[in-house]
Amino acid sequence: MKMKKRLPARIKILFFLLFICSAIFAQKKTITGKVTDVNTGSPLQGVSVIAKGTVAGTTTGNDGTFKIQVAPEVNILVFSMIGYGIHEASIQGGTVFISLTPINTNLNDIVVIGYGTAKKKDLTGSISTVNEKDFQKGVIVTPDQLIVGKVAGVSVVSNGGQPGSGSTIRIRGGSSLNASNDPLIVIDGIPIDNEITPGQTSAIPGAGSPLSFINPNDIETFTVLKDASASAIYGTRAANGVIIITTKKGRGGDFRVNFNTLNSVGTITNKVDVLTAAQFTNIIKSKGTPAQIAMLGTSNTDWQDQIYQTALGTTNNISFSGGIKNLPYRLSIGYQNQNGVLKTDNLTRTSATLAMNPSFFENHLKVNLNVLGSWENTRFANTAAIGSAISFDPTQPVYSGSPRFGGYYEWLDPTAPTGLRNLVVRNPLGVLEQTHNTSTPVRSIGNIQLDYQLHFLPDLHAIVNAGYDYSNGEGKSYTTDSAASNYIVGGTGGQNNPYKLTNDNKIFEFYLNYVKDIKSINSRIDVTAGYSYNDFLATVYNYPTFYADGTKVANSTPAFPFDKPEHTLISYFGRLNYSYKDRYLLTATLRRDGSSRFGPEEKWGLFPSAAVAWNINDEEFLRDSKTVSSLRLRIGYGITGQQDGIPNYAYQATYALSDSNAAYQFGNEYYQGYRPGGYNPSLKWEQTATTNIGIDFGFLNNRINGSLEFYQKKTSDLLNNIPQPAGSNFSAFFIANVGNMTNKGVEFTINAQPIRDKNWTWDVGFNISYNKNNITNLTVLPGDTSYIGFPSGNIAGGIGGQFAFINAVGTPKNTFYLYQQVYDKSGMPIEGVFTDKNGDGIINQSDLYKGHPADPTVYFGFSTNVNYKKWNAGFVLRASFGNYNYNNIYSQTGNLNQFLGNAVLYNGSSNYLTTQFKGGNSQQLLSDYYVQNSSFLRMDNFSIGYNFGQISKSKLTLQITGVVQNVFVITKYTGLDPEIAANAQTAGNPGIDNNLYPRPRVYALGLNLGF
Repeated sequence: MKMKKRLPARIKILFFLLFICSAIFAQKKTITGKVTDVNTGSPLQGVSVIAKGTVAGTTTGNDGTFKIQVAPEVNILVFSMIGYGIHEASIQGGTVFISLTPINTNLNDIVVIGYGTAKKKDLTGSISTVNEKDFQKGVIVTPDQLIVGKVAGVSVVSNGGQPGSGSTIRIRGGSSLNASNDPLIVIDGIPIDNEITPGQTSAIPGAGSPLSFINPNDIETFTVLKDASASAIYGTRAANGVIIITTKKGRGGDFRVNFNTLNSVGTITNKVDVLTAAQFTNIIKSKGTPAQIAMLGTSNTDWQDQIYQTALGTTNNISFSGGIKNLPYRLSIGYQNQNGVLKTDNLTRTSATLAMNPSFFENHLKVNLNVLGSWENTRFANTAAIGSAISFDPTQPVYSGSPRFGGYYEWLDPTAPTGLRNLVVRNPLGVLEQTHNTSTPVRSIGNIQLDYQLHFLPDLHAIVNAGYDYSNGEGKSYTTDSAASNYIVGGTGGQNNPYKLTNDNKIFEFYLNYVKDIKSINSRIDVTAGYSYNDFLATVYNYPTFYADGTKVANSTPAFPFDKPEHTLISYFGRLNYSYKDRYLLTATLRRDGSSRFGPEEKWGLFPSAAVAWNINDEEFLRDSKTVSSLRLRIGYGITGQQDGIPNYAYQATYALSDSNAAYQFGNEYYQGYRPGGYNPSLKWEQTATTNIGIDFGFLNNRINGSLEFYQKKTSDLLNNIPQPAGSNFSAFFIANVGNMTNKGVEFTINAQPIRDKNWTWDVGFNISYNKNNITNLTVLPGDTSYIGFPSGNIAGGIGGQFAFINAVGTPKNTFYLYQQVYDKSGMPIEGVFTDKNGDGIINQSDLYKGHPADPTVYFGFSTNVNYKKWNAGFVLRASFGNYNYNNIYSQTGNLNQFLGNAVLYNGSSNYLTTQFKGGNSQQLLSDYYVQNSSFLRMDNFSIGYNFGQISKSKLTLQITGVVQNVFVITKYTGLDPEIAANAQTAGNPGIDNNLYPRPRVYALGLNLGF
């Protein structure tokens, strides 16, 4: 009886629980499926699967399968993937199978442009995009290295092998002589300040490159705006093109974790060719005095072997992504520890990135929040050791056996108070290990963008973008008191000098965007208009000079503890995109910029552009073509500006405190006075007018696609530092607008997929560019009939400043301006004998001639990638033609005077064995014998990988990749490396080869884990 009473109660409880469970599970339905390639049937990994109208989503696994829970009312799933576009599929039952059609260049793909996005088929300007799947592979320290050789017309040259040194980027040759030639870089809507504050050597002290703070693993796409019709929306900062970097965002859906690690070994591939100890000894014994012969040691030291090392490195990144209700997010953390091949060189970087992309009010308000933070702990090797290793006597030992000077062998002079020879060159290893230049720079970039779609006018969006770019470069340069370079008798020596600079830049922008399809007239309009405020504030801290023990050097206290230079840019901009029948396109932009760097008369500048395009393949005669997939003609013209490199307040009279050595004495006291500086009230920005004609094409469903571009850039009001007549200003030199310059060129890009089946895919890409630079006009100083141009390219070893280049009318910038060497019958150069160009019987400056340019005229990139089942392999080739280098190692150290003309014995270049030059002739430094063709073919990287897919039955996926970087270089150039960038190491000039930090060959092994 009791059992009969209990049974109904238990049944009721069971039915109640079943009802609750069914109610819970009724809130969601589970959909599974698989995504494959329509042509090959191969599963597609990484396809984004989103429930339409929601943020619920997931991605496909290695086998192409997915599982997603959606609300009962959801009937459509949206599938998207780079290279396949966006596709929708109806939910029928609980399983969805879909095949996607690959399109190498999907004309419906969305491209990021200035202040918005556009479909590829609607582009009228010269715009190139490089996606994550096409990036360079390997140990990538700075983001610019990801696109080396990938974009026609874009030259990315590494500044050297030092970790984090970054690259010199030139888009279509650059457009300035003295101002910056760097493109504007925009990260998630924040224009990045890359200017070097006056008195500093880098934009962020203690950092090799401002971009070294950006974790390359966080970047999704690079978009390059090459012509003015595309970049004029950025006005005064776009003369050298624009690079828009878009970082990875949250995509919603299930929680996902990805971890990758890359561990590397780097070695130098080449050394400067100097005399061996045996060769050096023979020369000293045959040419030297008895006293010099007595200086020879008994060691056999390869000083370059002493300063270089095998460089180990590790790069690790972990990311978390998913969605919490209406909040897609992505959080990533990165850590990199990279040694340089030069001993004591090390870069450690920790980074964190957060992206949140929620939407509110039924998707009417979209919020994009991006925060990038990075901090470095760096020890910079003293690169003076590179030059010391070339010159230091190879017959001397590394260590002296004495505790003095840290135990390192140094040249001694018992008659000197310090016991040391007064030399520039010191023990190379001592130079490295007794110098500690350490820094802990930090940088953070962030913004919040609000995009509100008006309820009462859904075609109108109001966008607010507020952001910041903050950096703090802080460190110290410390040399031990026992170091020979700073030795002082009595123990107070060395140095312990701190440095610090902060940049606190802010941006606020508001703009409206109106998009309307007017079907009655087959038209579509897209109008944008807005306002931008940019403020750039730096704080430069000034410190006294200290000895190693912290004692302040007398009379070294600065006049002011800090300086706060600041400038502001205010802008108004607008853009109209008009499309008729999706066939005829028009884009017009206008930007008005006002800069605090210019006086009242020149403060505001207007920068217009216009471009038209014709989608020819949409015409009836091509609409049904099975061969021609796309064909578009583009023509554009626009004007952009340049203000980087112009000092603040250079347009107005200023007074500055004089140097302490220019103080006036009154009684027993010395007083520093204020003195005026030079100024130019008519100073204005450079302007570059660009005309561009382009043809985009695609064949066989875009399996073959590319573009052909013709352009001309005319820069007017070139900025340069020019001399002033005596008494006409308060400075011998000032910045002025001096002339005009042109760049003309052709670019060709083609991409193809020759093989695409179930097991194989083969992708190839090729681009080639030609650029011809020419200075067309320069201002001549009044009454100066001897004016020939502006010299540049300082040659090391010269007396009183000798230059390798001239910037003159009728030649490209950085054209070699040297004497023409005369050779004997056997083809050997005759020292000090040059061609008398003007026939006056005297070799002087009038016999210098304009020769080759340092910059290349032609360069190309080739990349290929093969996938076979779970295997993949690829490589990137790059070439440069028409570029020349001045071998300053040869000219400075390849002569007998280098070995015997100093207080002690110096080593030098083995080029002496060829020329037998005696040296000491300053004219010989200006010989074109030292100019060499530096064209090259380089394999940047080779990679091979295997995708294991899911491990056992778990959700864990595994991929392994091996990479070799800097695989080989083919060149006739006899120096260390044919690529010499225009950076601080070369005093801003390409083509001067002197103590280059070698680029290592890197072997790396990477693992990628995901679940």
